[in-house]
Amino acid sequence: MSADTDATRVAAPANPLGQSVRDSLVIARRNLIRMTRIPEMVLFGVIQPVMFVILFTYVFGGSMKIGNTTDPDVYKDFLMAGIFAQTVTFATAGSAAGIADDMQKGLVDRFRSLPMARGAVLTGRTVADLVQTAITLLVLAIVALIVGWRTGSAEPTNTGRILAGFGLLLLLGYAFTWIGALIGLSVRTPEAATSGGIIWLFPVTFVSNAFVDSSQMTPWLRHIAEWNPFSATVQACRELFGNPGVVQSDAWPMQHPLWASVIWSVLIIVVFRTLAVRKYRSAAT
Repeated sequence: MSADTDATRVAAPANPLGQSVRDSLVIARRNLIRMTRIPEMVLFGVIQPVMFVILFTYVFGGSMKIGNTTDPDVYKDFLMAGIFAQTVTFATAGSAAGIADDMQKGLVDRFRSLPMARGAVLTGRTVADLVQTAITLLVLAIVALIVGWRTGSAEPTNTGRILAGFGLLLLLGYAFTWIGALIGLSVRTPEAATSGGIIWLFPVTFVSNAFVDSSQMTPWLRHIAEWNPFSATVQACRELFGNPGVVQSDAWPMQHPLWASVIWSVLIIVVFRTLAVRKYRSAAT
């Protein structure tokens, strides 16, 4: 009886969800180890947003009108939520290039020969990219504090609200990495993936409330900016950080930016994860 029970336990199939989680963590660990062996990946990922902080703060700081003032200190606090959001979304290009590189080198075919969950390769990659994004965001926050950014500059805030703001940023970044995963699976070379992963981000990030007050835009462009998922996260972060520049608008995402940010990010994850896993299965057959 004991032997039969043991045999049944061995023959029983593994929990699909548990196997998927374990396989995803293995792939994530593999990508994180690779990251430590190529430190310039992290270094260059940090340098670009730091340059944006310095350039926007000191070049445009005295010429941007926020509310009724052009005070550079006000613009500095207004700017940072937009820079943070831009940084997490630009990680999309790295995700796209990394997956395209794995596809080109045949690594996906090797993973396919192993008894692992089909979506684990992509999930593990996006989780590893999320860790790298979190490191970049931490460094960027320190640089922002050095150049004078302060939370609670417009209204009181607290540690919980500040952490919630960074949580929304990471959720948005994770959502956009799935867009990068789909792009990486859809092109032939890492070079094309890098271009395809970043070129569409410029209108998304600049036609928004990230760097300018969207209330000063023409009506049709303002409408696009206010319904931009990117703008919802920026607006929510400004509220949570207690920074100036929270736009008063009749658009639902601007009136309820916290909910809008979560809904947009979850929707992007669901849609693009489904498309990316489907593309991965067709590419690996």
